[in-house]
Amino acid sequence: MDMKSLYLLVPLAPLAGAIAAGLFGKWLGRTGSHRITIALVAVSFLASLAIFSDVSAGNTFNGPIYTWLTSGDTSFQVGFMIDKLSVTMMLVVTFVSLMVHIYTIGYMAEDPGYQRFFSYISLFTFSMLMLVMANNFLQLFFGWEAVGLVSYLLIGFWYTRPTAIYANLKAFLVNRVGDFGFVLGIALVLMVFGTLDYQSVFNNAQNYVNDIAPIPGVTWNLLSAICILLFIGAMAKSAQFPLHVWLPDSMEGPTPISALIHAATMVTAGIFMVARMSPLFELSDTALSFILVIGGITALFMGFLGIIQNDIKRVVAYSTLSQLGYMTVALGASMYTGAIFHLMTHAFFKALLFLAAGSVIIAMHHDQDIRNMGGLKKYMPITWITSLIGSLALIGTPFFSGFYSKDSIIEAVQLSQIPGAGFAYFAVVAGVFVTALYSFRMYFLVFHGEERFGKAQHGHDAHGQDEHHGLAPGQKPHETSWVITLPLILLAIPSVAIGFFTIGPMLHGEYFGDALFISDDHPAMHEMYEHFEGPVGMVLHALTTLPFWLAVAGVFVAWFCYMKRTDIPAKVQKMFAPLYILLEQKYYFDRFNDWFFAGGARGASRILWKFGDVKFIDGFFVNGAAKMVGMFSGVLRGFQTGYVYHYAFWMILGVSLLLTVRTWFV
Repeated sequence: MDMKSLYLLVPLAPLAGAIAAGLFGKWLGRTGSHRITIALVAVSFLASLAIFSDVSAGNTFNGPIYTWLTSGDTSFQVGFMIDKLSVTMMLVVTFVSLMVHIYTIGYMAEDPGYQRFFSYISLFTFSMLMLVMANNFLQLFFGWEAVGLVSYLLIGFWYTRPTAIYANLKAFLVNRVGDFGFVLGIALVLMVFGTLDYQSVFNNAQNYVNDIAPIPGVTWNLLSAICILLFIGAMAKSAQFPLHVWLPDSMEGPTPISALIHAATMVTAGIFMVARMSPLFELSDTALSFILVIGGITALFMGFLGIIQNDIKRVVAYSTLSQLGYMTVALGASMYTGAIFHLMTHAFFKALLFLAAGSVIIAMHHDQDIRNMGGLKKYMPITWITSLIGSLALIGTPFFSGFYSKDSIIEAVQLSQIPGAGFAYFAVVAGVFVTALYSFRMYFLVFHGEERFGKAQHGHDAHGQDEHHGLAPGQKPHETSWVITLPLILLAIPSVAIGFFTIGPMLHGEYFGDALFISDDHPAMHEMYEHFEGPVGMVLHALTTLPFWLAVAGVFVAWFCYMKRTDIPAKVQKMFAPLYILLEQKYYFDRFNDWFFAGGARGASRILWKFGDVKFIDGFFVNGAAKMVGMFSGVLRGFQTGYVYHYAFWMILGVSLLLTVRTWFV
C-alpha cells in the first residue's frame, strides 16, 4: 500500500464503520456493530502509527487528494498536510477514540440506541481526523462543522430528555456564534490571498503585515483581523470565555461521548487550529494579546466553578474548561509546542478521569452526586487507582504527564513579553491551587471517608421510563467489567509516563520542525527552549517554585475540609453566601444569555411575526390585495344592472370620452 492510500485509510476507516453501524446496525446486531466499528478505528490507529514512523524518517506530505470545485482561477480541494503536528493529533484522536469505543461496550450495554451510538462516535472520529489532516481552509471548515454536527447528535443522544435537547441546542447555537467569526476569517483569507491553501497563505503572509483590512468603516490591521476572527471560532469550539457556556451542559450526553468531546475531538479543534495557523498569529501581537487574556480568564474563573459542583461529571467538565484555558494561554505566549504538548497529555488523563467517573456512575446505579458516595476505594480498586493517577496528572504532580506540560506553560507565560502576560501568569499560577482543590475534593468525597450511598432516588431514565437512581439500602457497589477497566488501565499508563518520555523532543527538541513557527520577535520563547535541564531537572527545579507548593496546599485544604473537618465547607458557604450564589449561578451567564439573546430573539421574532408577517405581508399585500380587488369588483357589480338603456348610456359615455381624448392629441 502506498502512503497516499494509507493517508486515506486513516479517516475513511472510521467513516466506513459509522456507515455500517448506522445504516446496517439492525442486521449486524449489537455485537456485529461494535466489532466492526472498533476494528476499523483500530485500523485507523495502526495506520496512524505507520504514518508516524514514516514522518519520523523525514517524509512529509502536502498536496491535494481530490478537486471538489473550480470557480474561475480558484480550486477548492480535499487535501492532506501530513507532518509531525498532524500525525501527533492523529495518534491522540485514534487512540483515545479506540479506548472510548471499547469502553462503550460496557457503558451502553443496556441502551436501545447501542448501534446508533457506535455509528455516531465513529463519525465523530472521522470528522476530527479530516480536520487535523487538512491542508486547506475549506477542508478545515468541513471537519470543523462536522464535529459540531455530530456533537449535537451525541449530546442530545437521549432525545427524550428535555435537558439533553436543551443542551445540544445550546451547544449548536453557541458554536454557530463562533463559526460566524470563523467563516468571516476564512472569507477574508480568500479575498486577500486568493487561495485557501495553507502553505500559499503562510508563504505570502509577511507581505501583508502592514495592510489594513478591507472592512468598510474600520482601520484594523489585516492580519490582526484575520487572526481574531479565526480565534473567535476557536473560542466557541474550544469553549473559551464567554463562549464556554455550552460545554458543562454537554454532560447530558452519555459518559463515553463526554470523554471523547473533552479529551480528543471537538474542544481540542480550536487549540489545534491556532497552532496550525502559527505563521499567521505570529505576525499579530494584538491577536496574541487577545488570546492571552481570554485564556487567562477561562483558566482561573472556570476553575472556581469546579469547586462547588456536586455532579461528578460536571467537576471534570469544568476542569476541561480550565485546562483549555491553559492551552490557550500557551498559544497567546507563542508557545505553540507547549499548547500541543499539554493537549496531548491532557487528552490521556482527561479521558481517564471521564471514563473513571463513568465507572463510578455505573457502580452507583447512575447516581452522579458525589455527596452520595464515599468509601468506594475498597469496592472499586481499579477505578480508584486509575482515578488517583488521573487526578495527580491533572494537578501537575512531578513525574506525572500533566506536570511537564502544565509547568512548561507557566514558565513560558512568565517569560512572555506580550501585553496581558502578567494577568495570564497570575491566572495560571492561581489556577494551580484551584485545580488541586476541586480535583481532590472530588477524589476524597468519592473514594474515601464514610459511605454515604444506599439512598435510592426515584426518577426517569433516558427513555422516560420509571427507575431508581442510586444504590438501595444495604446494596454495595462493585468493580465494573473488563471492557470498562481495560481502557482505564491503558489510559493510565500514558497519563503517568508519556510526558517524561516526550517532553525532550516535543518541547525542547526539533520534533515539530517547520510545522509550528515562532517569530524572532518573540525571543523569550526561543530563550526558554535553550535552558532545558531534562525531565528530572524540571522536577528538581519545580520543587522550589510557587506552583508546586500551591498544588500541595490545594490537596491539603481538600483533605482537611472534606476528610478532617467536614463542617468547614458549610461554614465557608454561609460566610461567603453572595460569592457562593455567584458561582452557583455560573456568573449568571446562562441567565443573561437566556434573557438577552434567547429572550431577545424570541421577542424580536414575535414583533416581526405580528407586524411584519401578520399585518404587513398578510394584512397589506395578501389580504389587502384581495380586499382591493373585492372593492373594485363591488363597484363594477353596481354597473351590471341588466337594463339595456343603462348599457347604452355607458356606451355613449365611453365613445364621448374616447373622442375627447383623441382631440387632445390631434
